[in-house]
Amino acid sequence: MKLKQLESHLGSLQQFDNPKIELEQYPTGPHIASRLLYTADNSFGDVKDKVVADFGCGCGTLGLAAALLGAKHVIGVDIDAESIEIASSNADELELDVDFIQCDIRHLRWRGGMVDTVVLNPPFGTRKKGADMEFLSTALRVASEAVYSLHKSTTRDHVKRTSLRDYNAVSAEVLCELRFDVPQLYKFHKKKEVDVAVDLWRFVPKTSSPKRL
Repeated sequence: MKLKQLESHLGSLQQFDNPKIELEQYPTGPHIASRLLYTADNSFGDVKDKVVADFGCGCGTLGLAAALLGAKHVIGVDIDAESIEIASSNADELELDVDFIQCDIRHLRWRGGMVDTVVLNPPFGTRKKGADMEFLSTALRVASEAVYSLHKSTTRDHVKRTSLRDYNAVSAEVLCELRFDVPQLYKFHKKKEVDVAVDLWRFVPKTSSPKRL
């Protein structure tokens, strides 16, 4: 599937009707989501025929992108029941077979080796400090081959240092910097849309070996 076609499919997905600020629910736009998964698949071979998990899946955008690109099996995990319902509906609309689980990522007890690749757009950690790193820590514990994650560019040094020192990563690489469009979803938002600079990261856990182009 070509990049433009993937982005078009993702652009048709239903998003949050009543987003929850305490969970930092912001939709992952089709532009960023398509490029994250397309890069993971075409540059590193981390999607097609792989078991892929989408942590904090929200409306399912990243996980459904993985399914569209030929993942062997996709599992979406989110703490919010409403998000799981929307994600399941989106999967049905695209006629994709994806499993969705309602669970707090911090309580996930999966063993390493169950999942090849984890993709995630974690909370930025602005409402709950460190929430982004909790997601990343769990992802690196679970994934056997690679983790792809989005983090604010202002946290770049911290993310790299902590992932390599504390979170079982053997490599941590920023693949590119992207503009994350944050729409006017909550009352405290004064502008219709704000652009936030985010890094697209690829992490390799110590149980795997780095891949190069």
